[in-house]
Amino acid sequence: MGIKRRHWALAAAPLTLALMAATSCESTPDARAKPTAAPSSTPVARVCAKPAAGPAKAPAGAVTVDPAVVGDLAAKTRTSPPNTTFWLRPGKHRLDPDRYAQVIPKEGNRYLGAPGAVFDGGKKNQYAFGGTARDVTIRHLTVQRFVAPHDEGVVNHDSADGWVIEHATIQHNSGAGLMAGARQRVRASCLRGNGQYGMNAYKAGGRISGLVVEGNEIVGNNTGDWERRRKGCGCTGGIKFWAVNGADVRGNWVHDNRGTGLWADTNNNDFRIENNVLEANDGAALIYETSYNAVVRNNTIRRNNWVEGRREAKAGDNFPFATVYVSESGGEPRIRARTDKIEIYRNVLENNWSGITLWENADRFCNSPANTSSGDCTLLVKDTDRCAKPAIGKPPLYGDCRWKTQRVDIRDNRFVLDKSVVKCTAKCDRMAVLANYGTYPDWSPYQGEKVAEAITHKQRNRWHDNVYLGPWKFVAQDTSRVIGFGQWQGERYRQDAGSTLDPRAGG
Repeated sequence: MGIKRRHWALAAAPLTLALMAATSCESTPDARAKPTAAPSSTPVARVCAKPAAGPAKAPAGAVTVDPAVVGDLAAKTRTSPPNTTFWLRPGKHRLDPDRYAQVIPKEGNRYLGAPGAVFDGGKKNQYAFGGTARDVTIRHLTVQRFVAPHDEGVVNHDSADGWVIEHATIQHNSGAGLMAGARQRVRASCLRGNGQYGMNAYKAGGRISGLVVEGNEIVGNNTGDWERRRKGCGCTGGIKFWAVNGADVRGNWVHDNRGTGLWADTNNNDFRIENNVLEANDGAALIYETSYNAVVRNNTIRRNNWVEGRREAKAGDNFPFATVYVSESGGEPRIRARTDKIEIYRNVLENNWSGITLWENADRFCNSPANTSSGDCTLLVKDTDRCAKPAIGKPPLYGDCRWKTQRVDIRDNRFVLDKSVVKCTAKCDRMAVLANYGTYPDWSPYQGEKVAEAITHKQRNRWHDNVYLGPWKFVAQDTSRVIGFGQWQGERYRQDAGSTLDPRAGG
C-alpha cells in the first residue's frame, strides 16, 4: 500500500523528466487584498506528559483486580458476566507468560485503571485485549510492552465494534498499539512509541464506520522503521486508516512519528480532519490515498517531511514530495458523505518540506499490475472483472475503474516557508498538481498524457484565496514543469485566483 506507488511507470515514460529553470516567484500586480488567513496556532493535546488520573477507589459494584496475582485480570474477566466494571489497583498487572494469553472481554465490560495501574506484556504476551465483544471501555490504564506481530495490534486486537478508549496510555508495544472497529471512540489518550502504528484502523473482511479520534497525543510511533525494512510497504504511520467510512479526527497532537503522521489508504470516505496539530513527523503530515470525500480544516501543520523530503531530494528525485499528499483521491458525489469534495481550507502550513501535492498515477487502476492495493477496486465498481478490455475503454468504466484526484478545493490557507529554518536550497518549496505519462499495461486506455491533462485541467482541482509567504514554486502536469506564481495564476493553469504571494516574507 506504499507511498512509492506514485513512481510506477515514471522511469518507463518516454518523456525526459528534467527540471526546467523556474520562473521568478512574484505577486501579480492585480492581486486582490490578502484573504483572511487561518489562525496561527491550534491548542495542543499534551496528553502523554499530563495523563488524567483514574479513580483512586473502586467504583461501587466494581470487581477489583490485584497486580500481585499473575493473570488476575484475564481470570476475573472469564468468570464475571457481561457489563462488569473492573478496577485495576495501582501496580504492574501481568498475564500468564504464554504468548497468546490475553484478556477476552465480554460485551459492555469496563476496565478502569487506578493511578499507577499498568498492564504490562513483559515482551512476552502478544495481545492485551482481544475478542469480538462489543461496547468495551478502557479508561485510565497504561498498556505497554506487548509484542503483536507485524500489522496486528495490542488493544482491540480483533477490531470489535463500539469500543471506547479514553485517558489511556498505549506505549512501547510491537505492531500497532491499537486496532479499530466500527463506532470506536479514542479520546484523550497517549499512543506513544509503538513499533509500527499508534493505531491501525483496519478490520479484516469489512469496513469501519463512525470512527472518532479526538484529543489524543500520537507520538514517536514506527520505532521499528518498517518502511526501510520493507521498502515501499506503506505499512506505517502515527495512524493508518483502511476502508473507513466516516471518521472524525479532531484536536489531536500528531508529532515526531517516524514516517507519516496520518495516512488514509484505500477506499476511505467521509473524513473530517480538523483542529489538529501535525508537526515534526519525518514524512508527510497527512496522506489521503485512493480514497474519497474529506474535509481538512483548521489544522496547524508545521516542520513535517524534513527527513523524507530531504532524503529523496538528495537522491536526485524530482517528485514534489509534499506535507499534504492527495494521491488518487477526490470528491465523488455518487458516494454518500458530508461533502462531495476534498476540501482543504483554513489551515496553517509553516516551514514544512513543500506544501500540497495532488497526484494521480496513470497506470494505477482496477486490474492493473500497477495497482498495489492488493486487488482492490474503486467503490464505484462492484465487479472488478468488468475493468478489462474492451469495456474499460469507454464510459462508464473508463472513469469508474480508476481512482481519480478530482474536485479538490484548496482555499483560505496560509503557507509559510523560511528556507533557513527548513535548511534547504531547493525542492522544498513546491505546490503541485501532476500525473505520470501512462505506459502500461498494453491494454490500458490511460496511456500517454491523458491522465496528466485531466488532473491538471479537467477534474476541477482548484487552489484559490490562499496566502503564500516565502519563495514558493509550482509544479503543473508533470515534474518537468516548475513554474512561478504568475504562470500558475495565468491563462494556462488558472490557479490561485484571489491569492497573494510575498517571496521575501517567509524568513
